[in-house]
Amino acid sequence: MGIFDKLKAATPKKKPAQVAPVDRMALANMIVESITDGVIIVDAGNSVQMINPAAAAMVGYATPDMATGVNVAGILRFENGEGVKIEDSSNEVLGALARNESFSTRNYVLVNAQNQRKAVAVTVTPTKTGHGEKVITFRDIAKELEQEGEQTEFISTASHEMRTPVASIEGYLGLALNPQCATIDDRARKYLDEAHASSQHLGRLFKDLLDVTKLDDKKVRLHMVPVEMVDLVKQIVDGQVPAMGEKRLKYTFGSTNGMNTSEGGGRTIAQSAYSLVDVDFLREILNNLIENAIKYTKENGAIWVNVRGDSDRVLVNVTDTGIGISPDDLKHIFQKFYRVDNSQTREIGGTGLGLYIVKMRAEAMGGKVWAESSFGEGSTFYLSLPRLTFEEYERRKQIQANTEMMTAAQQQPTASAIPSNGMMAGAPVQSQAISQPVMAPQPVQQPAMQPQVAPTVATNPTAGTIISS
Repeated sequence: MGIFDKLKAATPKKKPAQVAPVDRMALANMIVESITDGVIIVDAGNSVQMINPAAAAMVGYATPDMATGVNVAGILRFENGEGVKIEDSSNEVLGALARNESFSTRNYVLVNAQNQRKAVAVTVTPTKTGHGEKVITFRDIAKELEQEGEQTEFISTASHEMRTPVASIEGYLGLALNPQCATIDDRARKYLDEAHASSQHLGRLFKDLLDVTKLDDKKVRLHMVPVEMVDLVKQIVDGQVPAMGEKRLKYTFGSTNGMNTSEGGGRTIAQSAYSLVDVDFLREILNNLIENAIKYTKENGAIWVNVRGDSDRVLVNVTDTGIGISPDDLKHIFQKFYRVDNSQTREIGGTGLGLYIVKMRAEAMGGKVWAESSFGEGSTFYLSLPRLTFEEYERRKQIQANTEMMTAAQQQPTASAIPSNGMMAGAPVQSQAISQPVMAPQPVQQPAMQPQVAPTVATNPTAGTIISS
């Protein structure tokens, strides 16, 4: 044994320093209490078990102890962006707690105990303890919304201002390409064609940007009317038949998928399905989906469109035999500015906003959209909307007819009913403020019109109707 080995053996070994055991519960409480986001933990009965100081301050309680044990429905009071109270029956946060489901939203305004209002992002997350606890987190997003509003306003203003010069450029290029206005050689025509196509693409981009800003700001007013979906969808899609013919695409409409048959599906039977929609929104959604199907399907391919209904939903599918979408891209295609990037899509222009606008319009009508696809094997896009019963459809149609009749009566000129001297026949008219709209005179013997519902024995809402593809 060497000298160094002897010295090492003779040196006493130091004992490792003792580390105090960590109190994990105390550490977790310290972390939760130190964060600035509100955190509430509720039990299976939705009673508050733990609330951190940030959450207590946001809901208007001086200390967390004041909120402990209280039902969370009495703490989390919400309004929508228009200042309308969200009742418990339509409160999606309480609904997610009752169903023990995950949920998140940025569309709620928190009203605290002092009736102060604050825009918040709310998230519900079920725990895995097996005892039914849920974690609710929320944070103040007022500054975020203000910044987003400024960005949206800038995009909207810039897009609106840029549309005018772009439209002028497109118009002048169109004149230059018109043989009756100008004479140009083939090389110049090729350059001008490219410039004209680019100006049209830029114009579509600005239009899409304006649509996105309006939808994001919820500044678009919907005109919801009751419709029969099968006939309306077929009417809209039939407008795209000439574009399908240019690429020699086989088109099938109906309950039978005729895409893989030489007969194209022939005559099919489809059920009647009723829904409440904004017709312009529905037309824009379907036109976008059909245009995409045409754009991404090669010549001699096929497109199939169908409408069907179940107990509470109407489902529209647009199916094609196009290039398809990979699983990774499928997760993101409805995001803003997202475009599938591969060798086939690079040759096809697009703004990356079309499907995002489709999603926003569908959700504005209470519906949703999604897609199923395999790369190289085609795609199917689905639009789901709330379904009306036949009786509800008839009732709403009658209300719509009555409203239109009353509006027309109010808009009728009153010159024939009121002489120019301001006197009604047989009675003087006193000068006074008129607080009620002047209605067209009604015959005395005619009773007031009441909504009438078509007798159900005269028609069968579930009976099939023959349609032609």
